Amino acid sequence: MARDVVIVPHTHWDREWYLPFQTFRLQLVELVDDLLELMDADPGYAHFQLDGQMAVVDDYLAIRPERGPDLRRLAAGGRLSMGPWYILMDEFLVSGETMVRDLQLGLEAAAGFGGAMPVGYLPDMFGHVAQMPQLLAQAGFGDAVVWRGVPAAVDRDAFTWVAPDGSSVRATYLLDGYGNGATLPDDAKELVAMVDRFVERFASFLPEEGPILWMNGTDHLRPQPWLGRVVAEANDAQDRYTLRVGSLADYVAAATASDTTTGERSLPRWQGELRSGARANLLMGVGSNRVDVKQAAATAERSLERVAEPLSALFLPAERWPAAFLREAWREVVRNAAHDSICACSIDEVDAAVLHRYAEATRIAEGLTDRAVGALARSFSFEGTVAVNPTARPRCGLIEVRRPGHDPIPGTQVRKLGGGDLVSDGITRADVATLVQAALDNMPELHDAEVVVDEDGVLDVRLFHDPAAATGRYRGPARDEVNLAAAEAPDAPARLTVRTPPSQKVLALAADVPGFGWARWEPAEIDELGVAPVTVDEAGGATGGPQLANGLVTVDVDPADGSFSLAGSAGLGRLVDDGDTGDTYNYNPPTGDAVVDHADAVEVRVTEAGPLRARVEVVRTYRWPSHAAGGARTGEVEVPVTTVVEVQAGSPLVRVTTELDNRARDHRLRAWFPLPERAASSRAECAFAVVERGLAAEGGPTERPLPTYPSRRFVLAGGLTVVHDGLLEYELVDLDGEPGAEETTAGALALTLLRGTGRISQGPMAYRPLPAGPTTPTPAAQLPGRHVLRYALLAGDDVAAAYAAADEAFTPLLAAKATAAGHRTDERGSALTVHGAEVSAVVREGGTLTVRVFNPSDHPTRVTIEGRHGWLVDLRGNLVDELGEAFELGPWRIATARLADDA
Repeated sequence: MARDVVIVPHTHWDREWYLPFQTFRLQLVELVDDLLELMDADPGYAHFQLDGQMAVVDDYLAIRPERGPDLRRLAAGGRLSMGPWYILMDEFLVSGETMVRDLQLGLEAAAGFGGAMPVGYLPDMFGHVAQMPQLLAQAGFGDAVVWRGVPAAVDRDAFTWVAPDGSSVRATYLLDGYGNGATLPDDAKELVAMVDRFVERFASFLPEEGPILWMNGTDHLRPQPWLGRVVAEANDAQDRYTLRVGSLADYVAAATASDTTTGERSLPRWQGELRSGARANLLMGVGSNRVDVKQAAATAERSLERVAEPLSALFLPAERWPAAFLREAWREVVRNAAHDSICACSIDEVDAAVLHRYAEATRIAEGLTDRAVGALARSFSFEGTVAVNPTARPRCGLIEVRRPGHDPIPGTQVRKLGGGDLVSDGITRADVATLVQAALDNMPELHDAEVVVDEDGVLDVRLFHDPAAATGRYRGPARDEVNLAAAEAPDAPARLTVRTPPSQKVLALAADVPGFGWARWEPAEIDELGVAPVTVDEAGGATGGPQLANGLVTVDVDPADGSFSLAGSAGLGRLVDDGDTGDTYNYNPPTGDAVVDHADAVEVRVTEAGPLRARVEVVRTYRWPSHAAGGARTGEVEVPVTTVVEVQAGSPLVRVTTELDNRARDHRLRAWFPLPERAASSRAECAFAVVERGLAAEGGPTERPLPTYPSRRFVLAGGLTVVHDGLLEYELVDLDGEPGAEETTAGALALTLLRGTGRISQGPMAYRPLPAGPTTPTPAAQLPGRHVLRYALLAGDDVAAAYAAADEAFTPLLAAKATAAGHRTDERGSALTVHGAEVSAVVREGGTLTVRVFNPSDHPTRVTIEGRHGWLVDLRGNLVDELGEAFELGPWRIATARLADDA
């Protein structure tokens, strides 16, 4: 019987990469124009796959809107497949919620063309997250198609891929990538010979009689118009194969049927993430290059999903839900999730565009947050300061409060004293007339004025600025008097003084702020809140340096090397700089490396001494090699690095901010943290889960294995938790044996702060023998200039505490000024109370409130949404079950609840 060969014509479309988006789009429009003409002219060109991402369609129709009906006609006839994704994203470098929105945007867009391809197509992601099978299953997909990351343990062309919760999909493994049939010959005999060679090469992976997948496409490949003819000729010339042009769904259906008809072929089973370089490059260094892109991604995602969306959903009226603005922001974030974009393995122009899109999304999120907090502030029937908690768990934390006067306020810490005189002297009367006019036009708080001529003939104008007394009684007369004096003697001397009343900006501790809620703040002594103040002993540390303590944590800063201690572990925060002759895809050490792990000079000083916040500033001056040349680090550059170690009242976290002006190239800077206990594994957050990893990674002939792993927001190992703001790469270091040996343990964790390289891809190098892309120079990827890098440490390695620490460190409480303009009388309350799970999203859909939760543990939990009822739905919004006030959520399970009302 002839063997079925399903040929899937496609193009893999990188929206931006070694060329900018608009340049690639010119090519895209030409490709789709030609494709539509070809498909109408040649029925034998039976199908084309638009890469599984709807951005391709949107980008084309933005230029050719008149071709929409043609795309719909071909899609309705089964000749075009689209979606299900909006963009083919990197799974490890974006949030789980970004992946959900990516899928939902793709499904929504594809619905306008008759529906999405019914296959979870994941052709070129740099590895796959553990929860992807569950995300696909919750969107109604039973099949996935993958390439990179599949481990050596999978020895078939398909396997059962299982998520931590037990959800599974049948995964087709692209044995030779998504382009095994890209170079389709214009000759039937050669086509058959190519299929023969493929079958021979992968005979051990392929079922004896099962179908063969022939992916006729690769990066930016245009349709090959001889396809239909050469397939017909190949079928006429031999009887070993039946070749047909079809869809990926056609192949999956045939392969699944073959599994059954050949005696229930046993498929290998793999549970968890796919991060192996056994047979294809995983490109393990993309998590650490261009840290500015990763930081921008973390900020934009957090600002949207953890602040703007929940606050807008809960504190704005349903009819004011800012759907259009949020859609715009999310579209920018999702576009940036494309693997060549978020991975920053692109030209500098593309990285600049990525940063701009993240900035646009962040500005939208911040503006929506301000409006939601303002709406809440106007809803109170009282005046005063209110702390607002945008996250699900009850919190205490510091807020910033502005108050009139300079008198001490109980339980606060002064940040800045304001008020006094701002004097413009040595100007003319004409000048002062212009300045007074501008001030009166733009400063409604100016409530009084004096205009005098002193004994030296200087026109002395004094404007009094008091927001509490904006009467404007003297505005007109003052303007007239100044204008008259200026007209009489425009060049005569004058002086302008703007006087503001005394004010102060203080830190205050807001205690017990409910999740998704608020609490009124009133001045109170710290001990009345049940919290110990922060104390600083400038020379009381174990090494003679400053000691910071708050009753929960004690930190000693070592004046000798600038490191610090926590929970008995010393040497935390030691900076280690080594060389990197790699590229944006992979780290590669120079053959003649020069590792710098000590500073030439260290200065330590206390900059804040409590009682609510204490800070110690450490300035370490290093001499780093300036660059790499000929495989070795050379030159020298002096780089001061400023690190601020911070402890806050009521918090077990040690917050750390490191700032530097990077003047070196071809290097990697990491912060090392000795572990309280030696560890054989780490646990790190990824999308909707926490994954455990050992000390060794799996590589292959094309990529050296490096256990430099990604984490979304935190990593735990050996009794220490590190949470970070976009610093995605870590490694367990200081090993006492070989990485793969059973008894080997690690003594420290290294967090990559930045990694600078100068090309998209290098040629042959020790850690990756073959190029991964073009060798285009990328000067900006060397990360010159100023960088601010933030992380926090927590003693212990409890997962629930790590989630709480990530919110506390980087999603602070907000302050609102209640105006007594509304009806809300409760001084403390919550708009939504969720217990028993982590909350991933709070949004409005169709006027109703939707809440997505997940259980990041291996134990079942009971989720309670107080006072609410509704339905559990899948990721397409389809009904799964009715929802009472509580429901069971299995280990590692994700659930989406659509609430019936806002009671």
